[in-house]
Order: sequence, then structure tokens, then C-alpha cells
Amino acid sequence: MSRPEKLKLAEVLTEIKMSRAAFYRMRARGKAPKLIKLPNGQIRCRRSDLDAWWAEHETAA
Repeated sequence: MSRPEKLKLAEVLTEIKMSRAAFYRMRARGKAPKLIKLPNGQIRCRRSDLDAWWAEHETAA
């Protein structure tokens, strides 16, 4: 069984094309993808959580 992919915060920011400051403002408003804080203090985001966030915020063109 394969483990879910966990992305570094920098990878998430690159994918959503957002600065770190803007991301943390969005996170403070509760609008950011779900994040995981590791015991060493690093931040990760599951690929499935990021994909769900994309789907939730998608707009019809």
C-alpha cells in the first residue's frame, strides 16, 4: 500500500502561485488547505487535501 504524498509548504505555494504571506493571511481566515505540522516544526500538506481544496474553490469558466 502506498503512502499518501505529503507536499512541503514551498511546493504548495508554487502550485497555487501564492506568496507565503498571502497564504498565511488566507490560513488565518480559515480558507487555506489543511496543513500538518510535523514534530520537528515543518509544515506539510497531503496531496488529497490540496486536491480537495482546489475542487472546493474551482469556479466554472
